[in-house]
Amino acid sequence: MKNNHIKYKTLMLSAVVFLAFGCKKTLDINVSPNNPLIETTTPEVLFPSAVASTAGRVGGELTILGGIWSQYYTQANASNQYKTIDAYALTRNDLNGSYNELFSGALADYQLAINLAVAKSDWRYNLMATVMKAYTYQVLVDLYDKVPYTEALKGLDNLQPKFDDGYTVYVGLLAEINAALAKDYLSVPLNSDQQKTDFLFGGDMDLWTKFANTLKLKMYLRMVNAKPAEAQAGITKLYTDGANFLTTGAGIATFEGTPDNSNPFYEYNVRRLNTTTNLRASKTFTSWLVENNDPRVNYYFGTANPVPMNQGDYTATAVEQPTYAGATVFAQTAKDPVWFISAAESYWMQAEALERYFGGAGAEAMYQNGVRAAFAQVGLGDEIPSDYLKYPTSATFEEKLKQIIVQKWASFAGSHSLEAFFEQQRTGYPKKSAVYSTDLDNYVPGEWVFSKNGVTAGLLPKRLVFPASSRDRNSNTPAEVPITTKVWWGK
Repeated sequence: MKNNHIKYKTLMLSAVVFLAFGCKKTLDINVSPNNPLIETTTPEVLFPSAVASTAGRVGGELTILGGIWSQYYTQANASNQYKTIDAYALTRNDLNGSYNELFSGALADYQLAINLAVAKSDWRYNLMATVMKAYTYQVLVDLYDKVPYTEALKGLDNLQPKFDDGYTVYVGLLAEINAALAKDYLSVPLNSDQQKTDFLFGGDMDLWTKFANTLKLKMYLRMVNAKPAEAQAGITKLYTDGANFLTTGAGIATFEGTPDNSNPFYEYNVRRLNTTTNLRASKTFTSWLVENNDPRVNYYFGTANPVPMNQGDYTATAVEQPTYAGATVFAQTAKDPVWFISAAESYWMQAEALERYFGGAGAEAMYQNGVRAAFAQVGLGDEIPSDYLKYPTSATFEEKLKQIIVQKWASFAGSHSLEAFFEQQRTGYPKKSAVYSTDLDNYVPGEWVFSKNGVTAGLLPKRLVFPASSRDRNSNTPAEVPITTKVWWGK
């Protein structure tokens, strides 16, 4: 995966290298333009490189993790690629590449871009890099609970940074975003070449403002269980200040579909492995889609009647489960987008915030906007089931929250699936089933089940263990805890 990811980043960067080197009359032939010296690099080169790292890992290997743990798909019983994920049997030797790349690739590049941008008062790249740094850090905190932050990203000055608790990291990131928003990043637009380095919004700084506000909203909502007063104060201030939130997705939706310039989930799971059949439809997800006559079943699985596997049941024999040999494959294409925050997600977060802190005024409209955006995202804007737009205005808060979060779950399959895993840990929705999905009399479609081959005594995973690459190199790595231990904001 590492070699493929390097080539993937290089291809995405080839279009923007001119910005750093195109005006030089001479160029050292021993210096690769795709790996410029630190003293000659610029935010224009560093920023897209970092975004490629974030998208490549969050939208690739971690999407497979999130999709299996969110029970969209499951390990095929005729292959072995993802059995340890589906059995909750991950160890310190797993997922090292994503941890390393997000720190040494993405975060290191974001921080250097910020340093260089601040040095020349370029508040545009300062905001862009700060927001993406915060997004990337949040993913790591939400997976590992504690990560190096206050002493991190200092290069040779500190090779053994301490690990900070998740709340400290969140507070620090929110402060960094606020500081970047306070600068004048609007008065000087990005030029046409610089706009090409912004894979998300093409240089539209108003959209970067909305992305920053929406990311802050998400971070405050993450805090509602552990730090309710801080969450309420932060969200109230966003609304009091008149913050605008995303009405379009923040992500990369321009993959060409060619080798190494494809959706990273597709690149990792299909092209790299030279097979399309590793991930099969999970009954957890398909049962809910079919039960609700949801037309997205065709988008996700290519058929209105997918043949599923029960989650984690990859050891079943052909005699025990004769339909598994023909179980439906999760549909992927090389041009699928990678979303950091989707438009639907933004609307649904606003609906939740309005219910929590503003008496529900406007929540129904935001919920409905979320449903419309979710269906529009997959090209089915005219096929929304009528029941989906009905909002339970007279229901309890928990009933409303359940409806919001389950709709989120139904929309996140694909390269946004990790977010569904996080949201279930925060809210408890979809609920965990008391029975396995083979219990036809008692199983409720869509409720999460404990994997048939799970090794965690009936408990669902809630985090990752620290990788060997950290434990072997940094003596400050915290003691290992079970992956069933909730992270700091978990319910």
